[in-house]
Amino acid sequence: MIDLKVNQASLERTVKHARERGIIIPTFKQMSDPSFVPEKILAKLGGIGLWDVDPLNLFRVSWHNEPVERGGLYGGVNYLEIPSALTGVKARIFALTGKWFPTGCHKVGASFGCLVPRLVTGQFDPTFHKAVWPSTGNYCRGGAFNSALLGCESVAILPEGMSRERFDWLKTIAGEIIATPGSESNVKEIFDKVWELRGTRDNIMIFNQFEELGNCLWHYHVTGSAMAKAFRSMMGEGGNFAGLCLTSGSGGTLSAGDYVKDHFPHAKIAVAEALQCPTLLENGFGAHHIEGIGDKHVPWIHNVKNSDMIIDIDDRNTLALLRLFNEPSGKAYLAEELKLDAEFIDKLSWVGISGIANILSAIKFAKYYELGSNDAVATVLTDSAVMYGSRLEELTAALGAYSGGRAMADHERYMLGLSTDYMEELTYPAKKRVHNLKYFTWVEQQGRDMEDLNAQWYDYDNYWNAMHKQVDAVDALIESFNEQTGLLK
Repeated sequence: MIDLKVNQASLERTVKHARERGIIIPTFKQMSDPSFVPEKILAKLGGIGLWDVDPLNLFRVSWHNEPVERGGLYGGVNYLEIPSALTGVKARIFALTGKWFPTGCHKVGASFGCLVPRLVTGQFDPTFHKAVWPSTGNYCRGGAFNSALLGCESVAILPEGMSRERFDWLKTIAGEIIATPGSESNVKEIFDKVWELRGTRDNIMIFNQFEELGNCLWHYHVTGSAMAKAFRSMMGEGGNFAGLCLTSGSGGTLSAGDYVKDHFPHAKIAVAEALQCPTLLENGFGAHHIEGIGDKHVPWIHNVKNSDMIIDIDDRNTLALLRLFNEPSGKAYLAEELKLDAEFIDKLSWVGISGIANILSAIKFAKYYELGSNDAVATVLTDSAVMYGSRLEELTAALGAYSGGRAMADHERYMLGLSTDYMEELTYPAKKRVHNLKYFTWVEQQGRDMEDLNAQWYDYDNYWNAMHKQVDAVDALIESFNEQTGLLK
């Protein structure tokens, strides 16, 4: 359960801080359904840019943002359907798009889910604490942005091997940046840095996305409900929600799968990872280039018992398709040979590297289950190609200029040619094998309690379902906080 005990003295300081800075906190209900956002907020959002450091942008932590850079309000769920001409499968594959969140990434939502329960209970005091955001890239960006909106100091931790664009952007907003050794596979090094900070600083609070149940709470209610709405928008009242496919990451977005299963009981959850680091599939290890997904451990908040399949994706596929989607010769191939319309081709810039991996996992999933045109598969585009311009430059330097012939070969080999290798449909014992891997990271290394680890598996309703139901209590605390600031009056 998420700790909702109130620290009254700290809460009073936090309320005063928020009142002085004009900070109003949106509820989970408002993020899931913006029709509940007060008119007073709507009237002001029209003059604010999507990435502006303005507290009102907390109300843009939603999948419903109007897809414009400035002044937008709300509409339907932002998603992109990937056409069969591109995927080579009949199934209807659709992806929620993180492009239209502040920072261009949905991780502002995950970080909100981790931070706000502590903020509105007074456990986190922005007048004293620095918020520490351990990450493989985008989460610390979201955390630093939310910290700036809330007027508090932030510490961003991420591997030194992440894209240059991430570091350049963080320099404009984070109070402190700590680069740890390695790349996206080196999560242990991030955790080691967190322990070092705990031992040397007394004014920090750690928001570790891999273990914070607030991450799950946000994705269950906000991302999960958005997936259901997008499915109904695309398929109407008919169709079969066959499942969703997501890279493991922090395990938070996978909680959207718990929501989908609760509302579409026949749906399946497939968890993807890099073939070069087959932690879930083979208890393996290694480094790869699918940035930001993290590996070599099973996140504490990954509800493994509710997962149905593991899909490994070769990082060479993702990098080849990054070029196909963004290089001029690649776009020309998509237009001339596949006859894709210009608007869709332009929207392929909304797909970052992990988003490509997610789409590929959905294709493999559709092939494995031989899905047809009445079946839908959901996934998520965490971020966009904005953060990977330097990777395209590196690929050009290493492989030469991109050509139409290379574009055709990449599409044929890395998308249409995908096979159902490196996949595992999980039996009950296989799920338990993956769950048991948590012990080595979380109990032996990170000091978690064995009783809690066992509760995740053996006391499912009182662990996972009870946590999902805490949303009403959290929203009540948010409403009380806003009432105390008096800013909505």
